[in-house]
Amino acid sequence: MPLGRPSQSSAPRGAAITAHPRPVAVVTGASSGIGAEFARRFAVRGYDLVLVARRADRLAALADELAADHGTTATVLTADLADPAAPAEVVRELESRGLLVDALVNAAGFGTYGPLLTAEPDRVAAEIQVNVTALTLLSRLLLPDLAASRRGILVNVASTAAYQPGPSFAVYAATKAYVRSFTEAVWAEHRGSRLRVLALAPGPADTEFFDVAGSDRFRVGQVLPVPRVVDVAFRALDRPSPPPSVVPGLRNAATAALAGALPRRLVLRVAARLAGA
Repeated sequence: MPLGRPSQSSAPRGAAITAHPRPVAVVTGASSGIGAEFARRFAVRGYDLVLVARRADRLAALADELAADHGTTATVLTADLADPAAPAEVVRELESRGLLVDALVNAAGFGTYGPLLTAEPDRVAAEIQVNVTALTLLSRLLLPDLAASRRGILVNVASTAAYQPGPSFAVYAATKAYVRSFTEAVWAEHRGSRLRVLALAPGPADTEFFDVAGSDRFRVGQVLPVPRVVDVAFRALDRPSPPPSVVPGLRNAATAALAGALPRRLVLRVAARLAGA
């Protein structure tokens, strides 16, 4: 349905909206992988959830699981974040349900493999829309709620691909470099406030990512189970002064640091060889 122009106010959304009795976390990409695991962890911590993804059946199954295991109320919002209207529509749904948001995890995202020359333009556009535009707009639209909350949390899922260019997955690596840069800047803007902001940059994890991408050629680095990835995120968030970003896995963190220190041509040669470019 047609959307009105989203509010640009920096105040918490709608003074008429009453605070929820339990804190509320919105998780995108919640139908599987890292997003689903974040939803489970927030439920353990006493949050109610808003689960956002395209696959309604999986979201419904997760909502039932969270209710049975933790007494969590989980609202299912089916949305395709490749649709430019989706972020505003998600926020509109939150408003219609009277929900103020205490935590946002932007875990939705996907990658594509192959040279840019042969990439499908529509697929490239969707990749940028989901990985960059939707993440940015949801962060902006919900930031007033997050900043006003006594326990505000913003987590944006980047990747170790954010630390170097990615031949054969050029668009994906570039979008994740944006996510890391954007999130670290927002962290600096809110440093000293109650809002905790974190860019989570995992390496390859046990998710459906490579099936969607159509290749596992860029399964490069230390492979970690999803629960361990999310463990690292919450350990960072629970620190008195959380860092702006974190890379799960010692080998992954070392590789990311090394990529920033080595000559760029060498980094690109290595990256191209690993990706089969």
